[in-house]
Amino acid sequence: CIECGILMIFDIKVFIRFVGIVIVTLTFTFLFNNFLNFWSGWPGVDNLFKNYGWFGLGYLQEQLQSDKLVKSWIQFFSYIIIFSLTFIYAYKAKNRTLLKDSELLSSLSAYIIRASFWIVLIIGITDMILSFLRVEGFSKHIFGDSLGIALGIPNFRGTYVHFPLMLLSLIIAYFTRTLGFLWLALLVVIAEFQIVLARFIFSYEQTFMGDLVRFWYGALFLFASSYALIHEGHVRVDVLYTRFSKHAKAWSNLLGSLLLGVPICWTILFRGMWGKQNIINAPLTNFETSQSGYGMFIKYIMAGFLAIYALTMLIQFASYFLSNSSTLLEDSKDNNKNLSKITNSTIGS
Repeated sequence: CIECGILMIFDIKVFIRFVGIVIVTLTFTFLFNNFLNFWSGWPGVDNLFKNYGWFGLGYLQEQLQSDKLVKSWIQFFSYIIIFSLTFIYAYKAKNRTLLKDSELLSSLSAYIIRASFWIVLIIGITDMILSFLRVEGFSKHIFGDSLGIALGIPNFRGTYVHFPLMLLSLIIAYFTRTLGFLWLALLVVIAEFQIVLARFIFSYEQTFMGDLVRFWYGALFLFASSYALIHEGHVRVDVLYTRFSKHAKAWSNLLGSLLLGVPICWTILFRGMWGKQNIINAPLTNFETSQSGYGMFIKYIMAGFLAIYALTMLIQFASYFLSNSSTLLEDSKDNNKNLSKITNSTIGS
C-alpha cells in the first residue's frame, strides 16, 4: 500500500507539473499567434474552425485559400505541439522537484518585469527628447528634413526607434539582475517636479511632459504588482488566513491561484487581444498616440502594459500553484513515512 501511495504521488507530481507549465506555454503560444494574426496577416485558428463549420462557429463567407489554409493549420498545430512538448517535459523531469520549476517560472516573470522596466526607462527618456525637439522645431535642423519629418510619424518612430530600444532592453535585462522600481519611483517624482519648475518658474509646459509622468507611473503600478507577488508583498485579508495551518495555507494559495488568479489573467489577455479592435490590440497595431498631436508617441506601449501585467501575474500564479503543490506533496510523503514507521513497529511488536 505504501508503494502504491508513492506511485500515486509520483503520478500526481507529473500531472501537477504539466498543469502548471502548460498554463504558461499555451499562453505564450496564444500571444505568438496573436502577433501572426494581427501583425503578419495570418488567418488564425478561429477562422480555421469557421472554414469547416466546427464547434458551431458558423462558416466563412469566403473559404480559406491554399496558402491561408496552410497557415491556419500551422497555427492550430502549434497549440498541439506545445501541449505535447509540455507533457513530455513534465514526464521526463520526474527527478526534478516542483520547487525548481516554480523558481524557474518566477525567474521568467522577474526577467520580463526587468526587461519592461528598462524598456519604459530608455524609451521614456528617448521619446521625450524626440518630442521636445519636434515641438520646438529642432528635428529638421538636427536630423535633416526627411528624417526629421519621419520621426514625427508614429509608425516610423515605433518601428525604427522604439523596437530597437526594446531589443536593447531585453539584452540589458538578461545581464542585469536588479529591479529598478526604486529608480522608477524616483524618476516619476523627478518628472513631476520638472513640470512644476517649468510651469511656475519658466512658464513652459508641453503635453509630452505629462505623458512621461503617466508613462512611468503606469509602468510602476502594473509591473510592480507581479514583483510584489513574487516577494509576498501584497496585503492579504488575514481574517482567516493567519489562523490556517501550513497545509490549509497551501490549499488556499493553490486553489486561489488556479481558480481565481489564472482565469482573471486569461480574461484580460483574451478580452484585450482576441480581435484587432480590442482594447490592447487596437492601440498596438495602430501605434496609437495622444490626441493632442504634440505629446510622446508611447500611448500604444501603455496599452501593452496590460498584457505585460496579465502575463507576469499569470506566470507567477502558475509558480504559486507548483510551489504550494510541492508543500502538499511533501506533507503527504511525511505522512507516508510516519505510517510506515507505525506499521513496522506494530509488526515488530
